[in-house]
Amino acid sequence: MLPTVTIVAIVVLVALIVLLILRGSADQTRVLSDVRERLGALAEVTRRLEAMGASVTEVQQLLQVPKLRGTLGEIWLEELLRQILPASHYEMQHAFRSGERVDAVLTLGDRLVAVDAKFPLEACQGMLAAGGAEAERERRAFARSLRERIDEIADKYIRPDEGTYDFALMYIPAENVYYEAVLRGEDPEDAKSVLGHAMHRRVIPVSPHTFYAYLLVILHGLKGMQVERHAREIAERLSGLRQHLDAFWAAFQTVGAHLSNAQKKFDESERLARRVRDRFERIAGGEDGEP
Repeated sequence: MLPTVTIVAIVVLVALIVLLILRGSADQTRVLSDVRERLGALAEVTRRLEAMGASVTEVQQLLQVPKLRGTLGEIWLEELLRQILPASHYEMQHAFRSGERVDAVLTLGDRLVAVDAKFPLEACQGMLAAGGAEAERERRAFARSLRERIDEIADKYIRPDEGTYDFALMYIPAENVYYEAVLRGEDPEDAKSVLGHAMHRRVIPVSPHTFYAYLLVILHGLKGMQVERHAREIAERLSGLRQHLDAFWAAFQTVGAHLSNAQKKFDESERLARRVRDRFERIAGGEDGEP
């Protein structure tokens, strides 16, 4: 890229010099100023391109180290999870009883979804760099590597007896690799294709974009589960309150019955008291001859 930029700069400079000669010395000052300005801008662009090229080279060199590539994939995966999900709903480097560790698990309800973040970069690079008949061979090799990785994920990380769902996610942290692995010429109905094999083994390939969409769906599902859990808690509390209310009502009815009986006794006592008082008054007035 840089040699092309240099050639363009030389051509522009020659053209401007010719223009200076043709137009005469009257416009030399203005044109030279314009030349300096354009060359300065071009030099700045060149420096930026050089810096960008150096950065791309560094990233490529880093990704060529298998262990570091896996670490970077895990870092990108963790960052994406951190941005979307609550910390209580995912775990990095989850360990199974077998001693195997998966890059991440998502907690959905009372079960887990395993997420693997490793991918066969070497096979993909060989396929992208190859041409002609070799390209087809490299593509078959890449597909074989992916199927092997899918089998590893299914065998190691789909463990319903340890609380996982019966599927797992294969996170591919590069959109172009995901395209080559999953979308390009793949038929999910064909069991021999990579995608068909993945569906058969219940391993779902996801890219950063599709995984982001998955996480948003999961987030909404978690909110729904939280609402359901709160509704269940409210129902349980209402049930407890109903029991207390029933007990209170029974006690209230008992008190009411006692009060009703007391009222009857009070009325009966009042009538008896009136008769006693009336008789007392008659006796006091000499009207009652009874002993």
